[in-house]
Amino acid sequence: MASSKRPARRGKKKRGAAAKRWLLLLLLVVAVGAAGAAYVSPWFKGSPRPAGAKPVEVTVSSGDSLATAAAKLEKAKVIGSADRFLTLARFLGSDGPIKAGEYGFYPTDNWAAHLRTMQSGIPILRLVSIPEGMPAVLVQERLMAEPLLTGTVAVPAEGSVLPDSYSFERGETRAAVLRRMQAAMTRALDDLWKTRKPGIAVKTPREAIILASIVEKETSVAAERRTVAAVYSNRIKRNMPLQADPTVIYPVTKGRRLGRRILRSELQADNGYNTYRIPGLPAGPIANPGRASIAAVLDPARTNALYFVADGSGGHAFAETLDQHNANVRKWYALRRERGEM
Repeated sequence: MASSKRPARRGKKKRGAAAKRWLLLLLLVVAVGAAGAAYVSPWFKGSPRPAGAKPVEVTVSSGDSLATAAAKLEKAKVIGSADRFLTLARFLGSDGPIKAGEYGFYPTDNWAAHLRTMQSGIPILRLVSIPEGMPAVLVQERLMAEPLLTGTVAVPAEGSVLPDSYSFERGETRAAVLRRMQAAMTRALDDLWKTRKPGIAVKTPREAIILASIVEKETSVAAERRTVAAVYSNRIKRNMPLQADPTVIYPVTKGRRLGRRILRSELQADNGYNTYRIPGLPAGPIANPGRASIAAVLDPARTNALYFVADGSGGHAFAETLDQHNANVRKWYALRRERGEM
């Protein structure tokens, strides 16, 4: 009886040992899988970008290998390990080559995104912006103030630059950026001139730029541009002086703010820009007008208005007769007195 029970105990021991081995093997597989997942995780998983986060700038030079680029990313603390990035890129990334350029990386993005950035060849977008109505002297100052551009540039011809935002790359010359600005104005003016309405007051593209620069300086209200353009167009057709204050100021400041009232001597000056003394257009543009002001001059509103004055709301009151205009002026002065401005 005793001998018959021993084999059963040995069988139980064998089954218990086998179970332990399988359990250990399972734990090993889980551990290896977890370690592998942790190793691979940065390639697929990123984190949300914090509010206001700025990209880390890294330059990939011509001839840089992926290993060299990875080392640069690690040095810039975009990634935690160049070796791991390189391994994952080789096994999990696309085969496309990386391209030279200056790129912006967010460390919270996954590593696959970093590789795509370098393979895209799309560099950091840097912009220099020229607002509508900026005079040439300030265009030159803005270009000279951009530290990532190189070289010098002279003050461009007034009215030759199209207001817009222009992209550039680090180390590009200021002259090259200015040429793009001027080429953009040439193209825009050519395209807009083809759309001009018959019977307009301006006869040439240059005259359009001159009048558009005055419109640009006289109103910042988009809905008023065509009406302001119409007032000056009506005056030109009647050989009346434009009586535009911005043209009087231009010879004094070259387009900068005057910061005071216009002097009587400036209203009497004979300099080619004083539209209180001369009929028609001044000698040249007084700023760089935008597309909307050029378009307004080439398609002015249908109105007989010859006058306008500020209405106190940021816009203007328009009038066809001098009596109507004088009444609008009295309202404006009364409003200014109420505000303590007079």
